[in-house]
Amino acid sequence: MKKLAFLFLTFALSMTLLGGCVVSAPDSRPWLLDTAVASDSLVKNLPTSLQLILPTPRPEGSAYYSPTPDASHTLPVIRTEEVSYTVQSGDYLALIAARYNLPLVALVNANTAIDPNILEAGMVLTIPAPQPAPVISDFKIIPDSELVNGPVSATLDIKAFVTQKGGYLSTYSEDVEGVTLTGAEIVQRICYEYSVNPRLLLALLDYQTGWVTRTQLDPSYITYPMGRFETNREGLYRQLAWTADTLNKAYYRYQINALPYLILADGNLVQLSTLINPGTAAVQYLMAQLHDQYGFQLAVSETGVYATYTNFFGIPFDLTINNLVPIDLTQPTLILPFENGAAWSFTGGPHGGWGSGSAWAALDFAPPGEAFGCVQSDAWVVAAADGLVIRAKDGAVLLDLDGDGLEQTGWTLLYMHIESRDRVSAGTYLKAGDRIGHPSCEGGVSNGTHLHLARRYNGEWISADTNLPFNLEGWISSGDGAEYDGILSRDGLNVIAWDGRIAENQIQR
Repeated sequence: MKKLAFLFLTFALSMTLLGGCVVSAPDSRPWLLDTAVASDSLVKNLPTSLQLILPTPRPEGSAYYSPTPDASHTLPVIRTEEVSYTVQSGDYLALIAARYNLPLVALVNANTAIDPNILEAGMVLTIPAPQPAPVISDFKIIPDSELVNGPVSATLDIKAFVTQKGGYLSTYSEDVEGVTLTGAEIVQRICYEYSVNPRLLLALLDYQTGWVTRTQLDPSYITYPMGRFETNREGLYRQLAWTADTLNKAYYRYQINALPYLILADGNLVQLSTLINPGTAAVQYLMAQLHDQYGFQLAVSETGVYATYTNFFGIPFDLTINNLVPIDLTQPTLILPFENGAAWSFTGGPHGGWGSGSAWAALDFAPPGEAFGCVQSDAWVVAAADGLVIRAKDGAVLLDLDGDGLEQTGWTLLYMHIESRDRVSAGTYLKAGDRIGHPSCEGGVSNGTHLHLARRYNGEWISADTNLPFNLEGWISSGDGAEYDGILSRDGLNVIAWDGRIAENQIQR
C-alpha cells in the first residue's frame, strides 16, 4: 500500500517567471503536523481516516503541472436581449445590478436619464444584456480538494508555517469579537468557520500583498490585507472572511452550473472556461473581484496564484483527493435535533452553511415559546447522531460523526447559536438524543433565538436542496430556489419554512 508520506515528498521544481524570478520547491516543512520528516512513524500517528487517503501521483514531465482539462462543464445560457425592471421599494442600483449579475457601471450607462442616487418605486429601468469577452484562461490552478478545508488540510500546522515564513502575519494580532487573536489564529478560525483550505488562504494572502513573507508592507495593505479596499472590511479577519465567502460562492455555484461569467474589477466581463474545475473557477472568480483584465490574466496563469502556492506547499495537484464527495454518498441516520414532545418552529429552509457564499447546507429551527427576538430559552438542542464534540465555543458546537477528532474528514454537523450556559464541552462523546445546549443568538448573526444546523462531508458543505437532502427521522428537506424557503416532507405531510410561529411550520419528534 502506498504511504501517505507521498504527500510530503519534496519535488524539484523550477519555474521561470516574468522578470526572471525562479520558483523553487519548499525546503524543510516543520509545519506538517509538527514534524519535518515524512516517515512511516508520521503515517502511524495519523488517524485511520487520513492514513487511507492517498494523493494522485504526478506524472513526470512539464515544470508547470496542471492536469488535462475536465470534460466540458455545462454553463448557463447567457441572456442576449435587454429586459425591463420596475423598481421596488427598498431597491438601490447596486442591489439591482447584483441581482442581474452585472457591473454597476453597465446599469448606469444603460439608464442615463435616471439619477442613480434617486430611485423611486415604480421607475422602469433597462437591464442590458451582458456581453462577456472570450475565455482568458483554462489553466487549472487547484484541485477541488484544495479549496475546501478537507482531509489534507488537517496535516498543516498553521502556526508553525506562519512562524517559519516570518512575515508581517507572524507578528500580527487583532481583536475579534472581544478576543485578541494572532494572525495564525485568525486564519485558523476562518478555515473552521467557512470550511476553506488554509493553504489556499495563505497563498492568496501572500500573492495579493505579501503578508506571509514580507515584514514591510504598503500602509494600505496593513489595513486591507487582501487588497479589497472596502469600508467595513478593515483588518485581517474581515478581509479573509470576505475572501473565504467569495471563494465559496463561486465554488458551489459553478458546481450547479450557475456561474456563467466573471465581472472584473474594472467592470469588464469575461466568460468562464467550460474545461476547468470548481476549485479553479473559485480562484478565478476571486481574482476577478480584485484585478483588472491584465492583473486577472496574470493571477490565473501559472505565474500567478499557482506559483505562490507551489512555492509554499508544492504542486497543488500532488495533494488531490479524488472523490472528495463520492457520487454514491449517503447521509448517516439523523434524528430531529430536539427532545421528544416539544414542538419547534421550522423557520429557515435551505440556506448558507456559513456566510452567504457557501452551499445551502443549513436549516433553522426555533424553540417553543411565545416570545420573539433574542430571548433566553430553556429548550434543549440534542445530538442528531452519535459523535464526538470537537469544538464548542463562539456559539458553535461541531459534532464529528466518525469520531476521529478531525472536522476535515467524514461527516460533521454544525450546531450554531448554542448558548454558553449549559453547553456541552469539547471532547465529550454524545449518543443521538443527548443534550448539546440551549438555542440562542450567540455566534454569527441572528435576530432571534434559534438553532442553525448544517452538514459537511470531508470539509465540503452538503446542500439541503439538491441530490442529498437532510433526512431527519424521515423528514426530507427541499427548497424552491429562494434562500430560506423550503419544506420538510414525510409520508405526504409538509412542514413549511416560515420566519415566525404558525401552525404550518410546527414540527416535533
